[in-house]
Amino acid sequence: MKHLLLLITLILISACAPSGRYSMRHDAAPLRAPYPEEMQDVTVTSEKKSISASQPYEVLGKRYIPLHSEAGFTETGIASWYGRKFHGHDTSNGEPYDMFAMTAAHKTLPLPSFVRVTNLENGNTAIVRVNDRGPFHDDRIIDLSYAAAYKLGYHRQGTAKVKIEALLPETNHHNAYIQIAAAQSVEQLGVLAKELTYEYQVDSKIVKKDGIYRLRLGPIDNAQVAKELLDKIKANSHQNAFMLYSD
Repeated sequence: MKHLLLLITLILISACAPSGRYSMRHDAAPLRAPYPEEMQDVTVTSEKKSISASQPYEVLGKRYIPLHSEAGFTETGIASWYGRKFHGHDTSNGEPYDMFAMTAAHKTLPLPSFVRVTNLENGNTAIVRVNDRGPFHDDRIIDLSYAAAYKLGYHRQGTAKVKIEALLPETNHHNAYIQIAAAQSVEQLGVLAKELTYEYQVDSKIVKKDGIYRLRLGPIDNAQVAKELLDKIKANSHQNAFMLYSD
């Protein structure tokens, strides 16, 4: 009888124990809030890309092809966050995941790469280092560490609508351009090009790519000047403007 009771107890314990790679069955927030120094924007640096993380891969029956370069990348969609369940486990980049570090997971950006994430619901921003793959949900575009989600102000509700803008190190900034708008006819952009050139004293150009005309300001040689100009332009009725680092 004792052996039978012991066997039943072991079966119940086994049934309740989390299985697989992670010790937790469901993700959860950490037991403390991030410290202010843990939520500082990361410095954008030049790093060698992971060869293994650059190969096409498949998750849940869906195939993903990583980008060769993050230059000019921008994306808008839903962000989520991941925390204690994954803390300490290796990321796709081979680094231990730290829920208090300013990092993120993305399906196709090169690893590592750097992005500015803007919470479109409250305007908060964070610069993070992408070192992992995910999230593998069709309705989400990026998974942020808990610290980054906390800084962006959506750690309680779990998700938020965000905009992602890839950042390159200053040593790689060559003749930056600011893309203002796109249209199907050049006439739609001509007047705007003249107005912006006069207002900001920067050359403008209209280029045609894939059948669409695009208005760009530049080139701008100084990275800091380009960033400050982009901030002004976005604050002045062109919120979808973004930086390009190649013509």
